[in-house]
Amino acid sequence: MNCFKCSLYCKMAVTNLKNNRQFYVPYILTGMVSAAMFYIMRAIQGNEGIDTMRGSATLGIVLTLGLVIVGICACIFLFYTNSFVMKRRKKELGVYHILGMEKKHIAKVMAWEAVILYGLSVCGGLVFGIVFHKLTAMFLYKLTGLSEKIPFSVSGWGCLQTAQLFGIVYILMLLYNFLQVKLANPIALLHGSNVGEREPRAKWISAGLGLACILTGYYLAVTVYGVLEAVNMFFVAVLLVIVGTYALFMSVSIAVLKLLKRNKKYYYQTTHFITVSGMLYRMKRNAVGLASICVLSTMVLVMVSSTLCLYAGMEDFLQKEFQTEVSVSLYFKYVPDDAAREYLLNQIEDVARRQNRKLTQVSEYADAPFITHNEENKVERYDNSGELYDAADINLLYVMTKKDYESYTGEALGELAQGNVIIASLTEFEWDTINLFGKEYPVSEKAAFPGSSPDGQIMTELLGDKSVLYVIVADDSRLDQIRTGTAVQYHIGIETDGTQEERKAFASALTEMLRVCGEQLGFDTIMSTSRAEQKDIYMETNGGFLFLGLFLGSMFLMITVLIIYYKQISEGFEDRERFAIMTKVGLSRDVVKAAIHTQMRTVFFMPITVAVIHLAMAFPMLKLIMQIFGLTNASLFVGCLAATTAVFAVIYFVVFRFTSGSYYRVVYR
Repeated sequence: MNCFKCSLYCKMAVTNLKNNRQFYVPYILTGMVSAAMFYIMRAIQGNEGIDTMRGSATLGIVLTLGLVIVGICACIFLFYTNSFVMKRRKKELGVYHILGMEKKHIAKVMAWEAVILYGLSVCGGLVFGIVFHKLTAMFLYKLTGLSEKIPFSVSGWGCLQTAQLFGIVYILMLLYNFLQVKLANPIALLHGSNVGEREPRAKWISAGLGLACILTGYYLAVTVYGVLEAVNMFFVAVLLVIVGTYALFMSVSIAVLKLLKRNKKYYYQTTHFITVSGMLYRMKRNAVGLASICVLSTMVLVMVSSTLCLYAGMEDFLQKEFQTEVSVSLYFKYVPDDAAREYLLNQIEDVARRQNRKLTQVSEYADAPFITHNEENKVERYDNSGELYDAADINLLYVMTKKDYESYTGEALGELAQGNVIIASLTEFEWDTINLFGKEYPVSEKAAFPGSSPDGQIMTELLGDKSVLYVIVADDSRLDQIRTGTAVQYHIGIETDGTQEERKAFASALTEMLRVCGEQLGFDTIMSTSRAEQKDIYMETNGGFLFLGLFLGSMFLMITVLIIYYKQISEGFEDRERFAIMTKVGLSRDVVKAAIHTQMRTVFFMPITVAVIHLAMAFPMLKLIMQIFGLTNASLFVGCLAATTAVFAVIYFVVFRFTSGSYYRVVYR
């Protein structure tokens, strides 16, 4: 008998799913895609081979972050779609109740439905995940520049954790559905799909606060100054705009529709009357979905365009950040003389010959760096001042010989007497003398700050108005006299030919040679950077971010599409009877159809329009934040934003055409 009852409940569950396939097919597909995406991210993140690869730490952080976000979004997304499906099922469940089924019997049918949905979603998702895992991993390796082979494999932990996570989610959704049925009476279930359709009242206070939140967020984004301020204010601005967006659709939109309704010349036109009254009739519930679509669309645009820009601007960043193919800084305990410099340059040429490389450019200069505290024309060493200063009062000082400064900047200076100095400063230096560590020096010339030089440009962008001072002296003996107790930096810049791997091999051989020379010449610290090696590092980071951006962007886009689909289907069922009544009382089918088109276009394109406005207003803040990752090319960022927005708009329009077809089929049926 019990087996017969179980079989009956199972058959009823299958029949219900078939009869409601218009709602459940997208629901199942969504569960499958969510499970597949979670499995793929977990399988790649848990791959033991990644731990042995170059850049494993960076990739591990990116993949772990992606795994957490995918898991959270999948849970929220499934609960959201479950609420849409349950709303349409309430009337059907109410009929079961009236026909004599007890709530416990309905609960058993719903339990079988949950088991079937879970099995289809997770099993189908794991199959798709296992099939596409290798392809996704290959795409990640391509973006990050990794060349290791990827064998086909099945992640046992990935399958287990996917089944566990989605099992917990489906159990929680089932308990929520049980609670909905238990607390509702049959009459409430029968009319459940019509709850909340009373015309909402305009909430002027809420509308005003919503506009204030959006305008405040815009103001913070537009007026922000400096990278640190942009980072600190970013999440505040985002929170304000999100709150304001929901208020915009829930309160401001209702207030605007109320104003349109009061305008009798506008409102009492057939098309306008149907459109305004239809939107106003259910705007309170409709607004939540529209605001969610707007927020998700903005997230997709920001995430994809930012990561795409980081990846596309990598070469530009490398050329700007690393001015030469190989940059070397050696720290001497004395001022290196011409003999030591010539010896090092000869050794560099020997390394190039052994590596079959051609040196296209070699530049070199020396300086003595200091951290100082400046008051007017008086400069004191910060570490010897005996006082604690605010970080804003800390300054940078570089002492160089005239010859090295000219080599560094490429600009010729005037004659410089032995006891005099030349000053180059970010800020205006107004004095004719400078007190440098307790000794007065006449200033014979004020040179332009080396902002036109590559290093100077970077320093200007990073430090802004912070005082950076260059003191140029006549020769090495004067530099040695001033730099007492401070190491001298000797910088060498090298350009060479060859492939990526050949340039990395040259840089490695050069570093080995410098270690040997350090014992002979007396420098104990070597800082060497290779543009080719840095490219690998940045590809790992930026490629990982681009992968995460595209992966999560795809998931958010899927969520957006499904929200739109369910919104259209739900509204189609709600509008069908209303438009049928309109045609029966005398309105032509063409007029009703035109009103439907107007309402659909207005409601559908409102979220993406607001999302684009959000993106435009956030651009100044996003541009500053991108500088943290070394991207200062604003035109490239604008191009990536425009391209991403254009592609997203095309996808959005295709979704509109597809879902509007489903809406029309429901309404005209």
